[in-house]
Amino acid sequence: MDDITANVIGIIAKRLPVNAQKLEMTDRLEELGINSLNVVEMIFDLEEYFGIQISFDSKDPRPEFETVSDVVDATRSYVDRKRRESSCP
Repeated sequence: MDDITANVIGIIAKRLPVNAQKLEMTDRLEELGINSLNVVEMIFDLEEYFGIQISFDSKDPRPEFETVSDVVDATRSYVDRKRRESSCP
């Protein structure tokens, strides 16, 4: 497990109910008990931790992140984009 994955899973885990089990990449956020407010808070946590800005429309009823893997992949994409932009002259 790489650093991005481990850190994202740690941030997601903070939003879980106390009795939650170990997270798997295929776990669905809704089934873990993460509601829309938790998702918004999680996005703020991810943005702060990684120094990124995640596009998110809180008024869109379709979930952008359905699984733990979706969150990891999206975060990795934003972090990679930030690295590319900061390395360009």
